[in-house]
Amino acid sequence: MNIEILREYCLSKENTTEALPFDEDTLVFKVYDKIFALTNITGPLSINLKCNPEKAVELREQYSCVRPGYHMNKKHWNTVDVDGAVPDIMIFEWIDHSYQLILASLPKNKRSSK
Repeated sequence: MNIEILREYCLSKENTTEALPFDEDTLVFKVYDKIFALTNITGPLSINLKCNPEKAVELREQYSCVRPGYHMNKKHWNTVDVDGAVPDIMIFEWIDHSYQLILASLPKNKRSSK
């Protein structure tokens, strides 16, 4: 996977926007202004994703490419090194999980069926 595939997948999520609010290298994906993914544009590709706490620990124990979220709440966020250690489909599932967690936290009138 590369940054363009990752970006295209994140932007395919309903009501998703992208921005560079922190610096020129950190691309942020939001659903209704709430972050569900952050990735770097340059250097080795990694992505920060929200995760329920139990699953976050489980993924860290199971996969060496998953670690506590860099510059994030370590209980709720993981950083995933996109280095080929896990199939792209699995990373897409983790993106979906993060998106759904954020979506579920929004007021009912903003939640979508997607």
